[in-house]
Amino acid sequence: MSSSNRQRPLSPHLSIWRWGPGMATSILHRATGTGMATVGAVLLVWWLAAAASGEAAYGEFLDIFTYKSGALNIVGYIFGIGLTLTFFQHMSSGIRHFFLDAGANYELKGNKMSAQATWVAAIVLTILFWGYLIGVKG
Repeated sequence: MSSSNRQRPLSPHLSIWRWGPGMATSILHRATGTGMATVGAVLLVWWLAAAASGEAAYGEFLDIFTYKSGALNIVGYIFGIGLTLTFFQHMSSGIRHFFLDAGANYELKGNKMSAQATWVAAIVLTILFWGYLIGVKG
């Protein structure tokens, strides 16, 4: 039997780790995946229920996100741009994780740069996507 007086080693805690882009990107990847699944599922079920409930319920659903003309209002833009940004961030970091899983890009400098590149890619792709929607389609 072991002595109960012996001190056992403590596991490392987040307070002793230095936060870096790689750690933040990994956590953000999980958060964006969970957020998209949750918000996306709620919006999909709400949209389907509104569509199945009739014209009045569907009109109320549309009124939350659009003006009477069909253009997005501020809530529509917040949800649309927010979901688009989370999608592109999740996609970019997923591609990064694909290469990491293959054993590439574990050098500190390259790993940090690829983590930062996911953020830049997500922002640039979101701007391009919404620029196309508003500028070309709008």
